[in-house]
Amino acid sequence: MKIKRLNTQDAGFDAELKALLAFETAQDDSIDQVVANILKDVKSRGDEAVLEYTNRFDKTNAQHLAQLEIPQAELHAALNNLPPAQREALQAAAGRVRSYHEKQVMQSWHYTEADGTLLGQQVTALDRVGLYVPGGKAAYPSSVLMNAIPAKVAGVQELIMVVPTPNGEKNPLVLAAAAVCGVDRVFCIGGAQAVGALAYGTQTVPQVDKIVGPGNAYVAAAKRRVFGVVGIDMVAGPSEILVISDGKSNPDWTAMDLFSQAEHDELAQAILLSPSADFLDQVQASIERQVVDMPRQDIIRTSLQNRGALIQVKDLAEAADISNYIAPEHLELSMDDALSFSQRIKHAGAIFMGRDTCEALGDYCAGPNHVLPTSRTARFSSPLGVYDFQKRSSLIMVSAAGAQTLGKIAATLAYGEGLQAHARSAEYRLKPE
Repeated sequence: MKIKRLNTQDAGFDAELKALLAFETAQDDSIDQVVANILKDVKSRGDEAVLEYTNRFDKTNAQHLAQLEIPQAELHAALNNLPPAQREALQAAAGRVRSYHEKQVMQSWHYTEADGTLLGQQVTALDRVGLYVPGGKAAYPSSVLMNAIPAKVAGVQELIMVVPTPNGEKNPLVLAAAAVCGVDRVFCIGGAQAVGALAYGTQTVPQVDKIVGPGNAYVAAAKRRVFGVVGIDMVAGPSEILVISDGKSNPDWTAMDLFSQAEHDELAQAILLSPSADFLDQVQASIERQVVDMPRQDIIRTSLQNRGALIQVKDLAEAADISNYIAPEHLELSMDDALSFSQRIKHAGAIFMGRDTCEALGDYCAGPNHVLPTSRTARFSSPLGVYDFQKRSSLIMVSAAGAQTLGKIAATLAYGEGLQAHARSAEYRLKPE
């Protein structure tokens, strides 16, 4: 299997790296037009439109949208009926994710100045959030945990989950995860029509304040279009992993870590940086040996051949510089004293430190969120967290004495901007000298 082999010392390396990272994020116009029509229809016809699209796309035959809501008893039955090992793993993962996110809760604060003026910040949770979960044959209970738990920890009052059930196929693990997380309502709807229902509200599905969770191209296009009516988490690109190794790691482990993201889809990206040419050779050999045993080997091969790379760097310091340019979704530091080295990293969604810390642990149960910025957006954005479900209001209570000082400052600046009403509003509070 041919994987790109690059060397930072070669002429043209910068251009090769830029080409490797290039990803066309432009929307498919045909998808966007379909989505626009669906959203317009849902906005105008509500339940009727959502039901019509759901019956057509998911091959269901519901007569009323209310029939597509899953009662709480069914969610808890799904949890209770899981094999004990699965149920315990789900609950253990949920506990770890909850404990981590409880540390992120923002608190309100204020202070009082010498003249009695009070300034501060009041933190409140969103009232209602919509969670999109892929359905059908795909089972992503981890996605439920990572999106629902921080919302609940933040204090969101109501969490509405939508999950498509093609041919009526419900995934018990997903339903069980909803029970574990305390999801309030679950509807068996998906696609752009589900996003529209959450964004605009229908007779049966309440309007939410924010929509989070992954989906296909139609879901992503719909989230883009409703942003502004509601908040969204992000529009994620393909999965990414960057591994930096000092050359002393187990090549089989490293190869499998690259596979762990490459198996997501053909557009996923897996890159290895190391100063050791011999280690890169060993990983290449391991990739070729192990890929034949992978059930998703065709996807892995396509991903690694088209978007993967083994890159020899001058030293680990140069690897850190390249990593900061790439700003990867997942960054593994497979080396001695990875914690110290992590101080060199400025841009990454999540940093996995040490040879025993594989990215897969972060996907499921380590505790930090697995909803991460992709496509170099880690340069300016962060993982999903409790702070995405809280908002801040500024607190200002000016004392009579404070109004004398601030009023003069505000009036002077307002006159400078030509806004006389602003200035006079401040001046009305001034006492005659």
